[in-house]
Amino acid sequence: MAQLTYREAVAAALEYEMARDERVVLFGEDTAAAGGVFKTTEGLLAKFGPRRVVDMPISELAILGSAMGMAMTGLRPVAEIMFSDFLACCWDYIANEISKTRYMSDGQIALPLVIRTLNGAGARFGAQHSQSVENWAMAVPGIKVVAPSNAADVKGLLIAAIRDPDPVIFFEHKNLLSSKCEVPDGEHFVPLGKAAVVREGSDITVIALAAMVPKALKAAETLAAEHGVSATVIDLRTLVPLDTQTLLRESARTGRIFTVEENPRLCGWGAEIASIIQEEAFSALKQPIVRITTPHVPVPASDQLEDAVVPSVARIVTEIRRAMEAHRAG
Repeated sequence: MAQLTYREAVAAALEYEMARDERVVLFGEDTAAAGGVFKTTEGLLAKFGPRRVVDMPISELAILGSAMGMAMTGLRPVAEIMFSDFLACCWDYIANEISKTRYMSDGQIALPLVIRTLNGAGARFGAQHSQSVENWAMAVPGIKVVAPSNAADVKGLLIAAIRDPDPVIFFEHKNLLSSKCEVPDGEHFVPLGKAAVVREGSDITVIALAAMVPKALKAAETLAAEHGVSATVIDLRTLVPLDTQTLLRESARTGRIFTVEENPRLCGWGAEIASIIQEEAFSALKQPIVRITTPHVPVPASDQLEDAVVPSVARIVTEIRRAMEAHRAG
């Protein structure tokens, strides 16, 4: 194993799959000569050449239109949309074309393509470059949705996404790019649709995604050390397919559920998970499900304001304590 950063793990997964399968091609804005705006594709142009690593014009529609055509004719394209906010520029291709083609062709046409994009706040890029939009993608039938929280999962999940027969949107979090952990060498495959229980506890279950996972883990440590609360933490890893078995099992075991979401509160992914748990494990609940989210506002560019709206470790601890104390008092 090697210690890799999150951004290095992206390049490692791409390199492995491009070497393994010559049908895999990579393209987007500045993905080739510059090695990616966030330096996630460095070295790939030199290794695989300009026919397989391509710089595209500044047109999200052109990027995804090309990806769709390539996938329909036998290639396995990996297309980068620089910021997830810019998915809005090519949403028709995602919501009406890429996601529907297999269904509308009665399975005759498959679209094995990956849309990589940088998601989330923390870099002070302002309201149009800092959104968490994984809940947009989750709402579209026919699209798989992946959002890893660490470098090992980046490699394993990206390899799985590239091999998948269906279109996948792969959300890489800007605020995790420099985080580092041990990543297996060579073949490393993490199946889509399988959540990870990254911490086991007996009192509460905390469900998180992407950059909220390390925050949830730190909050769990604080709750245990300072308040005697033992927390299970679940890293969803994929929203579609959703690992409902793990969610329901861990939720029923503790009966106290908290979601930690970076996307805005209204129609966030936690609302769907809360609905599933309420329907399938209601009798096991000991108190109402609590969602800890970003409020329904644009992400501010100000350091202090951005930090105030995105869930922090301190806010996670405070809201969990408040909910548990309110339940005891009631």
